[in-house]
Amino acid sequence: MLKIKKTPKTAAIKKSSKYLLAENPVEFYISEETATYGNNGNKPFSINYDNPKHSTRLLKGNCIEILNHAKENSVDMIFADPPYFLSNGGITCHAGKMVSVNKGKWDKSKGVQENHEFTLEWLKACQRVLKPNGTIWVSGTTHIIHSVGFAMQELGYKILNDIIWYKRNAPPNLSCRYFTHSTEIVLWAAKNAKSKHYFDYRLMKETNKGKQMRNVWEMSSPKSEEKKFGKHPTQKPVELLKRIILASTKENDLVLDPFCGSSTTGVAAMLLNRKYVGIELDDEYLALSKKRIEQTIREKESKLHL
Repeated sequence: MLKIKKTPKTAAIKKSSKYLLAENPVEFYISEETATYGNNGNKPFSINYDNPKHSTRLLKGNCIEILNHAKENSVDMIFADPPYFLSNGGITCHAGKMVSVNKGKWDKSKGVQENHEFTLEWLKACQRVLKPNGTIWVSGTTHIIHSVGFAMQELGYKILNDIIWYKRNAPPNLSCRYFTHSTEIVLWAAKNAKSKHYFDYRLMKETNKGKQMRNVWEMSSPKSEEKKFGKHPTQKPVELLKRIILASTKENDLVLDPFCGSSTTGVAAMLLNRKYVGIELDDEYLALSKKRIEQTIREKESKLHL
């Protein structure tokens, strides 16, 4: 049964026993007070997609606002792929052609200090909803990942590993003034120093042909079939998210993605029988997420009936 989470800031604003979200096996929901608190009387989120049968939910809204009013200690694992702040008018190479690196307003830098304050704010909101033994994975390039690591230390997270994702098919550097960018870093951290995080060591060793898995993972960018409904400019491969989820969660655990984009996290979570909540602001990417999730559900159900 859904419950209302009262916070000191919101409890005096509105007292109500009504629930904002329908009953759902996903143990992640928003308190009634979000309908009025801090948003000029407007609800700061909406339910874009809700599938109780498959424990999957998409919310439209600002992830910081949503997480700050969500149920505390409710999420087992978070994967976050935040803005890299790279939309600065530069160019890159895609399919052998010169293209702009600009991805949208959400990826434009507001300056080093403001960018770091944003990172601190969303990481703090994520830490609030993580269970005591929960973990978070954050992906980024060198342009943002060091700010993420510093913010994690400021907030008291316990950094467990840095994963180096080596892209076999990285595009060449057109300027020929730098080494070719062919990696992204994924930081894995526990909620705090007291956390007893879950790690499926045996499965990772088995996956790595009986040897301890190292922190350098060689994987290609998303395959063409992963983009059949469209693509997100920083879309991650399903293979990467499946390994992350298998390494740090158990079946029926709740996985959250605060910048869900095309919901690769959601696709991987459903394939591995995990619950999923995705948060996104952009209608186009929410529509893409919904298509990918519904396709994954159809494929899973068809296999069950074979």
